[in-house]
Amino acid sequence: MFALCLLSMTCSAGTSAGGPGNLGHRSAWAELDGLRVHYLDYGQGEAALVFIHGWACDSSFWRLQEPVFSDGHRVLLVDLPGHGQSDKPEIVYTQALFARSIQAVLDNAGVTSAVLIGHSMGFSVARRHALDHPGRCAALVSVDGTMLRVPRDPTRLDVWRAEYQAFVDRFRVTDYQRAAEAYIRFMFADATPEGLRREITAKMLATPRHVALSALANIGDPSIWPETVFNKPTLAALARQSWYRADDESYMRRLFPRLEYQAWTDVGHFLMMDRPDRFNRTLLKFLASIGQHGRAGGHGSGGA
Repeated sequence: MFALCLLSMTCSAGTSAGGPGNLGHRSAWAELDGLRVHYLDYGQGEAALVFIHGWACDSSFWRLQEPVFSDGHRVLLVDLPGHGQSDKPEIVYTQALFARSIQAVLDNAGVTSAVLIGHSMGFSVARRHALDHPGRCAALVSVDGTMLRVPRDPTRLDVWRAEYQAFVDRFRVTDYQRAAEAYIRFMFADATPEGLRREITAKMLATPRHVALSALANIGDPSIWPETVFNKPTLAALARQSWYRADDESYMRRLFPRLEYQAWTDVGHFLMMDRPDRFNRTLLKFLASIGQHGRAGGHGSGGA
């Protein structure tokens, strides 16, 4: 259970037709330190909703959100470095690298104001970017997002480090696929459909081992978890699963004073896929509450 408590944590290709009501989309790449970072770009404008996937996932994990939100908003679906169609070199995959890749995408896309929507590890990436570039982030959304609580006492910190290292070592010293499959199974709710379980598992196991291990190890760097306050609108939609802590809400409210907090039951870690209609309505309502109504004529109906 310690595992998910921790992780629960410049050229473009051709344009193709988008979903109903949007302005089409293109598959594009931003460049970062010689790496190509892939993203899908729907619509136009300097303001955008930026969807950031979690550990070992990719931009397709937002497939049930894209048709809804691109009908009315500019939408960017990002493949973090090492994931999806982005480059996957043998490098160290840090949270700083991932956050810088978001900045590279925003610059390449000409986006000056973004609502950053992050699932799992993607939320920690979004938060890191928002703290580094507060002027570019209009709001944050945590979709069962990773927020590690690192002890400040040196003795407790040593224990925490050892526990996290033991967690990561499970993936290094045993058969990686078997360990990863067990970890992924832990993320599902009893009600998660079998077809969705197979889809998620296959896609996560397709992420290269060197990427997954490096990213997982670097999430445990205590220096990337400052208790810095983000004083802009924030939505947290969390799964009330076995890793849920009773004081999650109070902890989040301390770091995000303008927080809308929801804890959902009967959903797994991938709640935007488990309950897409509910998730889409929740996000649309939040966006409307902060004045992010999107383009005139966009209706944003519920998801599949």
